[in-house]
Amino acid sequence: MDANSGQFQENIEAKPQEVDELKERIVDALRTCYDPEIPVNIYELGLIYNIDVDSQANVNVRMTLTSPGCPVAGSLPPEVQYKVESVIGVKSAKVDLVWDPPWNPSMMSEAAKLQLGML
Repeated sequence: MDANSGQFQENIEAKPQEVDELKERIVDALRTCYDPEIPVNIYELGLIYNIDVDSQANVNVRMTLTSPGCPVAGSLPPEVQYKVESVIGVKSAKVDLVWDPPWNPSMMSEAAKLQLGML
């Protein structure tokens, strides 16, 4: 990674620590995305199933929504892609919207459950 720009240099593989640090910044960015019907960010809601970062800083996010009929199905995945692509160090981002396994409230973090009065 170039120390000045925070970007991975072309054709140079990132070290595992650099990938881990990038993943942490991606998670921080995802914590700024909200389902408008629930006052908890999508990461704590458990809507993010996987974040894969390759050694070239290409990111693939597997996510779901609270239901297949969710009114933000058309807007939330592009917002997630935009937020991930905006993270310094990310070369590209792809978001895969999946329905298996179906989301349920047990996938929420304890902090989310506490915030929603479920604990």
